[in-house]
Amino acid sequence: MTIAIVRPAPKRALLARHLIVAPSLKVADAAAASVFSAARMRGPIARDAIAQATRLSIATVNRQVTALLDAGVLRERADLAVPGAIGRPRVPVEVNHAPYLTLGIHIGARATSIVATDLLGRTLDVVETPTPRGPQAAALGTLAESARRYLSRWHRRRPLWVGVAAGGVVDSTTGSLDHPRLGWTDAPVGPVLAEALGLPVSVASHVDAMAGAELLLGVRRPPSPAQTSLYVYARETVGYALSIEGRVHSPTSGPGTIAALPAQSELLGGSGQLESTVSDEAVLTAARRARVLPAEGPASTMPALLRAARQGSPQAQALLTERARALGAAVALLRDLLNPDDLVVGGQAFTEYPEGMSVVEAAFAQRSVMPPRKIRVSAFGNRVQEAGAGVVSLGGLYADPIGAMRRAGRHGVPA
Repeated sequence: MTIAIVRPAPKRALLARHLIVAPSLKVADAAAASVFSAARMRGPIARDAIAQATRLSIATVNRQVTALLDAGVLRERADLAVPGAIGRPRVPVEVNHAPYLTLGIHIGARATSIVATDLLGRTLDVVETPTPRGPQAAALGTLAESARRYLSRWHRRRPLWVGVAAGGVVDSTTGSLDHPRLGWTDAPVGPVLAEALGLPVSVASHVDAMAGAELLLGVRRPPSPAQTSLYVYARETVGYALSIEGRVHSPTSGPGTIAALPAQSELLGGSGQLESTVSDEAVLTAARRARVLPAEGPASTMPALLRAARQGSPQAQALLTERARALGAAVALLRDLLNPDDLVVGGQAFTEYPEGMSVVEAAFAQRSVMPPRKIRVSAFGNRVQEAGAGVVSLGGLYADPIGAMRRAGRHGVPA
């Protein structure tokens, strides 16, 4: 008789699974989160001013400030105390950003960005590398090793959290990713990074992450209750995200797609579908076909096409103008369907050629059947990818700063 021996899962693998935390892309309203948010957006700030900003009682504010000071995420500024004031409650507080960082990773179809962010949401540094190719396991191993080497450079800051933003379909509870363009199926992105880095990891859809960056980092005041915001992204892929009442709506089955939204343009290929009409690759293919760019080589890129347009090439300008027109019409379709209070566009298809925004707006106004609505360009310009990855790494801290510090302290790399 053969006896099967069931071996226990390796300790590190169990730990890695425990470290996967669903992303928090919302304006949190818990007391500690509200106090931390007031300090982040308005600090240095006195406790009574925090009470006014958050509508919490001064007793609640004092308790939360004490807990946040003990957790290490706030610090007092005795040098800014009101002259003649007595007692610690008159000492302003601010976010204690200097000792810490979070690590954001944006996995793109072609390039991967690794970004260090401080607790105020400011980018400290970013590097870009080609997205690893080849077998899924080897690619994930390369990605984890790149992140580990990057973190090893930060000797004076303690890493607290890792946030990953990627295309495809994300399972936020397991940290796994289906990414057809990379050939990844149920790829354990979160567990691999958690095991390699020993830090909590959150994984989110990249367009949800960018919408979260607009929500949490792009404005200096929280959105009003009941407000909705539509975020439309375009670069190599297209996508959208909807924020409702201060929370990015993230369906459990993954984000919807607008890749097949109707888009007519013979100049850009005549595919009839949005993504294959306005993507970088579609525009480059049309430019090569028109001999605006060579068939291949370093001169056959989007920067080269943008350069040609700015140097006066009518053909290059026509291609980029047509892309802007198609994008404006598509944004109008989405706006008419969802009718959000706020409308934001982001991604290099919009931000790398700002000369085309007037065309986007004109096409939007012509195509929409609803009353006029202003289009707002992302607050992050060409940095939308790194901002999205950064906010995924910060969302857990912003939602529950004390709990996040406890979790990072149990498992994180020591200072």
